[in-house]
Amino acid sequence: MPVLEKAGKRLLAINNYFYRRGGAEVVFFDHMSMFAEIGWDVVPFAMRHDSNEPTPWSDYFVSEIEYGRQTGLFRKAVQAASVIYSLEAQRNVGRLIEHRRPAIAHAHNVYHHLSPAIFSTLKSAGIPVVMTVHDLKLACPSYKMLRDGKVCEDCRGGKIYNVLRHRCVKDSVPLSAVVLAETMLHRLLGLYRDKVDRLVVPSRFYLEKLAEWGWPREKMVHVPNFVDVSTFRTDWQEGDYFVFAGRLAPEKGLATLIRAIALSGERLIVAGTGPEEASLRRLAGELGADVTFAGYLSGDKLHRVIGESRALVLPSEWYENAPISLLETYALQRPVIGAAIGGIPEMVREGETGLLASSGKPEDLARALRAMAALSPAARRRMGAEGRSWISSEFSAAAYRARTLDLYASLGVA
Repeated sequence: MPVLEKAGKRLLAINNYFYRRGGAEVVFFDHMSMFAEIGWDVVPFAMRHDSNEPTPWSDYFVSEIEYGRQTGLFRKAVQAASVIYSLEAQRNVGRLIEHRRPAIAHAHNVYHHLSPAIFSTLKSAGIPVVMTVHDLKLACPSYKMLRDGKVCEDCRGGKIYNVLRHRCVKDSVPLSAVVLAETMLHRLLGLYRDKVDRLVVPSRFYLEKLAEWGWPREKMVHVPNFVDVSTFRTDWQEGDYFVFAGRLAPEKGLATLIRAIALSGERLIVAGTGPEEASLRRLAGELGADVTFAGYLSGDKLHRVIGESRALVLPSEWYENAPISLLETYALQRPVIGAAIGGIPEMVREGETGLLASSGKPEDLARALRAMAALSPAARRRMGAEGRSWISSEFSAAAYRARTLDLYASLGVA
């Protein structure tokens, strides 16, 4: 077991999952690597899981919670209590900071698994806490601000009972009730508002949205996500297709994209899996849309399918934050077609790095697809090159590191 040491330049990095599961985990792992490279001692805290990366700190991790498994009534009750306030996570993080006291704790996603109970322990120990906002959980109890496939802000102004009224969590009364109870308790105890010193917000849109919902601006800092462009190839031979890369879920707008593909006569490759795959395949067949479902891709295979595309398409129909896939597309020197919703518009320079289309409107998305297809390959390359140049400065690893170090310094960690 690691020995007791005093805090120096030591970072406690916190996230539910300790494997690359989604965009939040990409940021989490890249953040840890960045600070380890500049000499910080980085200590992780997460949940146990079979897919986890190896770490000497796993003895401190909390028990796995996987929702959807068949469990007895008592076990479900225990899980519900842990979702709301995890005593195990509190105990374990307490033991961890006794052995390896950090100078600062930087959390990512903690709800439903670790729970924000850990913030009370960290605050009591005098450890500064920052948290990166990856979604809208701090405003919307069900985190997506969606109802029946449409943007919903009914819980604004403290009206969080609407999460139960509308059965916002998987259309389930019991699950929605648990999330309502969770939100009520967390707000009553101030586990986010009082125990977290700063919120790191990757998009200006999210910063403004949280401010609209009552979060103090002085507690929020805009720090854009980053990619290291030096690790991405650019010598691609362009193909004759557009690409979507991501989870096949309703809020991602794939049904709208498939309808737009049918209207435009263009070709689409879908890289990803998810709960909507079967219905999306049926829709593509019914419309006669030229869509290839390539399954889950990652690493070099994903880079190739994006790099050889005409453009990546982000047809989102919810308030996206700051998609890493968009930055990676620019790093691959390809343009983007994005829905004008959430944080996407601030990451697409219309006519320079890509095109924007109205969210949820197949006809307007078809227009953007046709417009991008009508450009010459050289023009699309120029768009991609402009995107790569832009993120090399504004969304670079160096910029992220400097902004984050400035934030830590403002909390007394130099």
